[in-house]
Amino acid sequence: MSQKTKKSKLKIGVIGSGWVGGSYMKDFANRGFEPICYSLEPKHVGNKEKIADCDIVFIGVPTPTTPKGFDDSIVRDVIKNVGKGKIAVIKSTVTPGTTSSIQNRYPDRIILFSPEFLSEASALKDVAEPFSNIVGIAKNTKKHKEAAKLVHSVLPPAKFSTTVSSTEAEIIKYSHNASGFVQVIFFNAMYDIAQSLKCDWSNIQEAVLADPFISNRYARPLHKTGRGAGGSCFIKDFAALTDCYEKNVGDAPGVAVFRSMERKNIDLLKKSKKDLNLLKGVYGNKINK
Repeated sequence: MSQKTKKSKLKIGVIGSGWVGGSYMKDFANRGFEPICYSLEPKHVGNKEKIADCDIVFIGVPTPTTPKGFDDSIVRDVIKNVGKGKIAVIKSTVTPGTTSSIQNRYPDRIILFSPEFLSEASALKDVAEPFSNIVGIAKNTKKHKEAAKLVHSVLPPAKFSTTVSSTEAEIIKYSHNASGFVQVIFFNAMYDIAQSLKCDWSNIQEAVLADPFISNRYARPLHKTGRGAGGSCFIKDFAALTDCYEKNVGDAPGVAVFRSMERKNIDLLKKSKKDLNLLKGVYGNKINK
């Protein structure tokens, strides 16, 4: 039996059928697996009991940040559907230390964290052609390392692959999202300076985009939907990261940096009327203060 055939015989489960879970499900199907998806959608809700028989279960469910803080309750709730002795791979963004905490709660399962780096508009392509595969293990044991190796083997190949601790993997994910958020805020500030001095921003942007030393994916402050770091991830993830920094590090200058970027982004989004529903979902009435 070929290695490809052995891998395709594995039972793959996916919990969640949104743009994260749904994209991974489609990719596994495209590569010869027969993934079983469980979600609350009518066509998947009947698969709940089947998840327990899956060898590896990828979890892509919502982890919102609300005015009360980060909420990982859905992830924690669905873990119980993974069979004893099986592997759960959390794809949902969770704050540092979460996977380790869940592993302690479910010692009879192997809990891993593998961040996704998907853009909603190109999620299927991003799953099929990842720039990196990162698998985080909650326990530094032979069993967990072997599980991580197996997960790496069923993911699409990437130029960079590594196995780290689950907390390190969680920080890597937030580093990815938060760096984009910070870049959006910075270039909006540069745009404000240019406007105040009556400069032509198109001249500046052309030079910035040509500069190989500037990571310029988010170097366009003027977006068709408005200004500021919006979307389904940036707002909630930076709010959760800010709370995490304040809780775990807590030095006043650092907290002030995080909070000031939050306030600047809220101001940009409000003034351009961009993603106001998402903004209110994260901060509630705080955005009016």
